[in-house]
Amino acid sequence: MIVALLFVLGVPLWLCAAAVLVLVLRNRGLSKRPDDIPIRLRLVPHGRWRRGHAVWAHDVLVFRASPAAWAESLLWVSGVGSRELTAEEAHKLRRLHDPVAVTLTVDGEPAAEAATSRELLPRLLGPHPAVPVEPPVISPG
Repeated sequence: MIVALLFVLGVPLWLCAAAVLVLVLRNRGLSKRPDDIPIRLRLVPHGRWRRGHAVWAHDVLVFRASPAAWAESLLWVSGVGSRELTAEEAHKLRRLHDPVAVTLTVDGEPAAEAATSRELLPRLLGPHPAVPVEPPVISPG
């Protein structure tokens, strides 16, 4: 259907293939940045998690959503605090093994929440002091 519509409008298929290739290569380039952290970020409490990649530039978290975001979000972070996710929250964060949430504060007020795998937590904390995170307690039974 879409291919037929593009054909009727006179858009060459090679141009569409080139556009898709550019998007794939841009997304792949994000993970090649030094100190890249694959994270999920939400700016509004109880909002939608956006998948993407982040890096620290001093005390600024630079985040780009994937796969086709052209702009980066910059968060000037003054502090971080980590917390465990509930089972329902962790289920929403697909493709993250053993996810942990980090609250990013700006001027003492919570500005955003980021989530990543537990092994990447030290990189997500960045230049801020490490906050210990207790592993979840699994009861036998």
